[in-house]
Amino acid sequence: MAPLQVFVLLSLICLCKSDDRLTPAKPLAAGDKLVSDNGVFALGFFYPKNSTADSYVGIWYNNIPEPTYVWVANRDNPITNASPGKLVLTNNSDLILSDSQGRALWTTMNNFTSGTTGNAAILLDSGNLVIRMPNGTDIWQSFHHPTDTILPGMPLPLSANDDIYTRLVAWRGPDEPATSDYSMGGDPSSDLQVVIWNGTRPYWRRSAWNGELVTASYQGSAGFIMTLRIVYRGGKLYMTFTVSDDSPSMRMVLHYTGMFRFLAWNSNSSTWEVFTEQPSPSCDRYAYCGPFGYCDATETVPKCNCLSGFEPDGVNFSRGCRRKEDLKCDGGDNYVVWDDTIITTNTTSQEMCVKF
Repeated sequence: MAPLQVFVLLSLICLCKSDDRLTPAKPLAAGDKLVSDNGVFALGFFYPKNSTADSYVGIWYNNIPEPTYVWVANRDNPITNASPGKLVLTNNSDLILSDSQGRALWTTMNNFTSGTTGNAAILLDSGNLVIRMPNGTDIWQSFHHPTDTILPGMPLPLSANDDIYTRLVAWRGPDEPATSDYSMGGDPSSDLQVVIWNGTRPYWRRSAWNGELVTASYQGSAGFIMTLRIVYRGGKLYMTFTVSDDSPSMRMVLHYTGMFRFLAWNSNSSTWEVFTEQPSPSCDRYAYCGPFGYCDATETVPKCNCLSGFEPDGVNFSRGCRRKEDLKCDGGDNYVVWDDTIITTNTTSQEMCVKF
């Protein structure tokens, strides 16, 4: 092969490999995109459906026809008025997103000067955007700053790091990436549970971690396997999931309705299918049956009931249950244990009545 032909071929190879990364000399402008090495994910500027006014920088599935965003950088600070933006990797190894006026809309906070060249922001086939040093060390990654989605191999911390809890935060609406009131993460009071909040109120919580490394494994109808794990590493708890090699694209997402969904891509119907979701329509939601009520899941159709000595407070259980009779503190009311919760029934002791 002639020297000139070799040079041209090598140049093409280098250009192809550079498509998955940013360098200080190669920013990302509107209309450009990074594509991971095997073409699984893309990163670039996007407009939500039915909107041309605000734009965002995000990561999405590159080969799935339905736009599916798994990470958004500037979700609460969009680029407005259709002004072109630019994403730059600085010499201090920070990513900075700015608008056409030069205003910084989003940035990482590394401020790391290595004294060497060769730093790059690389989009991996896992969907993780990393800032990588020449020695291969990753000093920042999008997996550590999730929005509403968990991808295979991505760890969601259930314990605090530097007194900060990492949470998934749902989109505000189907086409609005801004943060909503629904969030999901580890319970600050125990580190042993996964909780969904609606604002500051618990909306759902799963059972406490029992020490098992594998908490759930699901077999798909097409033969693939998805395994959900609780990982204990470096004194911290993490939730993560893996999929078998033959699985379709899968993701876990906190939906804008507050539902936590496992989704699998069906290439035949070109849709995301709900593999499983929480909370279930009944019983699973936090305090679903209200004060002094409980959900009986042993029934064919789960339903709310009242504890002994209580009756529904109204025509449904939206306000829970109320006492059938007032406490008799002169004659006493006693404690009984029901499902690890202390409740009162009409029996004895003024002291116990006052304690309740």
